[in-house]
Amino acid sequence: MEIIIHGTGAMGRLIKETAENNENIRIAGFTNELATETGDVIIDFSHYSRLNSLLDYSKEKRIPLVIATTGYSNEILKKIKEAAREIPVLLSSNMSLGVSLLNDILERIVPVLYGNYDIEVIEKHHNKKVDSPSGTAKNLIETIKKSCSETMREQYGREGNRKREKNEIGIHSLRGGTIIGEHSVLFCGEDEVIEIKHTAMSKKIFTVGALKAAEFLIGKEAGIYTMKNIFENQEER
Repeated sequence: MEIIIHGTGAMGRLIKETAENNENIRIAGFTNELATETGDVIIDFSHYSRLNSLLDYSKEKRIPLVIATTGYSNEILKKIKEAAREIPVLLSSNMSLGVSLLNDILERIVPVLYGNYDIEVIEKHHNKKVDSPSGTAKNLIETIKKSCSETMREQYGREGNRKREKNEIGIHSLRGGTIIGEHSVLFCGEDEVIEIKHTAMSKKIFTVGALKAAEFLIGKEAGIYTMKNIFENQEER
């Protein structure tokens, strides 16, 4: 597998280091500005400001694209979906396989628990993270909303004097130190709390997921794919 790594920051360097130790992977490019690089797939861990040019390049060269960058606007998301009509794009705010399983669990239990439990989402990250809530938290919230039988309202933080409403999803972002990433979903019922939590102990988990995503995407038809599709593909084998 020949990969192009778009983004030379901490995650890009970590993927490069991991790929260099894998005899089945060749690095065809490691850059912030694509020019003439070609390969089997592009893995993007850059900055959302570079996504416009990246999408144009991927379409022009007909190269499948794994997008792990977060913080982009709805306008960019629209362009990503437009690009996916021409090339395969795997879009994920979190490349962890564990977080993908967390979403799968939520799809199963939210319809059972909603109505008798209040739902709160808490995410924690390092003090250098710019966007909040995190892209992963937004993804979890979307999963919860889609799995509820009623329309849910997002409540960011809490202050003042107001009673919690039944159809709220409480969302809380914490920033401090060097926390890699922690996401918790709490189902708070009468006399009990069910908590589902994923904690990233290092950034290596994201490189494993990104490389699995890249391998999965090669040879796929144009369209939008997610980490869940990787599990579905494994189940079919």
